[in-house]
Amino acid sequence: MRTISVDVVKSAVKQGFLEICVSANRQVELALADLAKESKGLSAFALDIMSRNFAIAKEKNVPLCQDTGMAVVFCEIGQEVYLQGGSIEEAVNQGVREAYTEGCFRASVLDALERKNTGDNTPAVIHYEIKQGDGLTLRIMAKGFGSENMSRLFMLSPSLGEQGIIDSVVKAVSEAGANPCPPIIVGVGIGGTMEKAALLSKRALFRELDSTNQEPKLNELEEIICDKINQLNIGAMGYGGKTALKVCIEKYPTHLAGLPVAITIQCHAVRHKVIKL
Repeated sequence: MRTISVDVVKSAVKQGFLEICVSANRQVELALADLAKESKGLSAFALDIMSRNFAIAKEKNVPLCQDTGMAVVFCEIGQEVYLQGGSIEEAVNQGVREAYTEGCFRASVLDALERKNTGDNTPAVIHYEIKQGDGLTLRIMAKGFGSENMSRLFMLSPSLGEQGIIDSVVKAVSEAGANPCPPIIVGVGIGGTMEKAALLSKRALFRELDSTNQEPKLNELEEIICDKINQLNIGAMGYGGKTALKVCIEKYPTHLAGLPVAITIQCHAVRHKVIKL
């Protein structure tokens, strides 16, 4: 049995959000710079502005985007871990609270109906998973809602098969247009139930741009969908050209009568980090 203080969790969450809200994902930085070299006109101009924005944010330690997002945290807890000193949920929320207050990040979280702001960007959206071993992994994400609002869920007929999946993802991106601030990364969840598919699609966004899906069939499907998305010619901020940097798919077994497909879109300001304690 391994003991981990919840104060360690709080500090890790705090430092993680302080970092990701101001520092661009390095792989995305390089991808946008390369894309700018092969783009023309307003699309090239938009990509250049994005790269300059990333540099300014890092230099001046200010947010990459005015929408500093809603905090999403996936907690993978080893079954041989004992969390000492209080509630892990409160520790995560306190870490978010301190990061957004100390970093002067915009507080965007409010009561869904009364629309009254909580003032410190909490509560976070927290997902828990029990794993084997004595490790604790935190996957943190600051998810802006320009792209989150473009999320889609399709409960497809199984008869539609792979083509139905492809068509649904391309349709979602086409209808989103420039709203999610492309170039984008597209997370796709296939299978399970309605909520499982959505969870898979959000988790898929943690994959890095240079990663390859370990399931050859899914890797092929990712490439097909990405190609079709880029044929839409939406491009950077809607000015034409390449739209998707990557498509990431996760799947899970489902009921014989269904084919759930969820799509979560990530804007070019990719703000996530994996922390292993």
